[in-house]
Amino acid sequence: MASSTSCAFHCSRVSIRCSASEGGGSGQGQYRSSSSNAVRVNRSLAELSAPVLTAPPPPAGGGEDRVRRQNIPTEKQTVDPFRQALIVEGGVRYQQSVVVRSYEVGPDKTATMETVLNLLQETALNHVWMSGLLGDGFGATHGMIKNNLIWVVSRMHVQVDQYPIWGEVLDIDTWVGSSGKNGMRRDWLIRGRNSGDIFVRATRQALLPNDHTWVMMNKVTRRLSKMPEEVRGEIAPWFIDRHAIEEEAAEKIIKLDSNAKYVDSDLKPKRSDLDMNHHVNNVKYVRWMLETLPDHFLQQHQLSSIILEYRKECGSSDVVQSICQPDEDSVPPEEHVSMVTGPSLLPEIITGHYSLAGALQQWPTKYTHLLQLKAGDKHEEIVRGRTTWKKKSHKLPDRVYAC
Repeated sequence: MASSTSCAFHCSRVSIRCSASEGGGSGQGQYRSSSSNAVRVNRSLAELSAPVLTAPPPPAGGGEDRVRRQNIPTEKQTVDPFRQALIVEGGVRYQQSVVVRSYEVGPDKTATMETVLNLLQETALNHVWMSGLLGDGFGATHGMIKNNLIWVVSRMHVQVDQYPIWGEVLDIDTWVGSSGKNGMRRDWLIRGRNSGDIFVRATRQALLPNDHTWVMMNKVTRRLSKMPEEVRGEIAPWFIDRHAIEEEAAEKIIKLDSNAKYVDSDLKPKRSDLDMNHHVNNVKYVRWMLETLPDHFLQQHQLSSIILEYRKECGSSDVVQSICQPDEDSVPPEEHVSMVTGPSLLPEIITGHYSLAGALQQWPTKYTHLLQLKAGDKHEEIVRGRTTWKKKSHKLPDRVYAC
């Protein structure tokens, strides 16, 4: 069976022409624009070999085109060639392969914490997608949609041993399990394809710290809700009794006040910060937390662990204050250097990456964070956080890039 592809790019006219044919056919799905720019797209081999998914009936009030384009499966799928994903381990654990893209890394060519969190969120949603349980909500099952419910995540813990680098192929595993009497948790492992090493471990709990009964919220009334038996019956068959992070006792995060060392006020969400549930995405919370720290510290350190305890959602019209307090007793012994014993600092200073003052600063490695809403003279907590940091290695890891 013959196959051929051809592409032409004309930057001066912003013209793109792509064609692909198989077996000499003329192809389908051709699109043309009125400004002489043209894009011709045929069905790819992956599409031809993909399972046929049956879309659910369109929602009341329209939306037929959106439903057709999403093509959400109504039955469990074991293979998703478009996402490079599989359902494994008795048909309950989700595994997906991804490549770290150029816009997901920072100046040092390594993935950022925001990239890691986005990968965790995306694979969790894809897991629900392939299960056949996804309604039209943000990871909500059919039973949740029926009862106007959305998930309430109370706690998130991410540990990073190594940050992936640009072009690296990753294998991401995620699964769900029970937590407490009525709660639910989700766990992740991110591995490097070439080395097999575990780069990231993460766990997320859908329960409140002092009450294991509440795991959901009514998206209309914004009130917390118990998990209906209908929903429990949907997700319980997917539970795996395994933890990516073993926590004997959850670390208590203290509440800070405005007298903390670092305070950044008058933060306002942008429209692009909102998710499909119309509140600020949790990745934005982390960005607000980390940007409160001094630049000199961020240039020399990378985040190795973050714990988040969610208290309240944040909307588009809210004004946020980010507060951070270092643990002054968490300065590692090797940070206590003098000018006499400091030759190891010279490369950092000579290359001009850091100022002399920043390079010689004795930085703590543990910090407590708080995001809160400003409402007149009062404040309401959004999320508490706890971060642990380690010194950056300024040598790029010797790992193979994808081509």
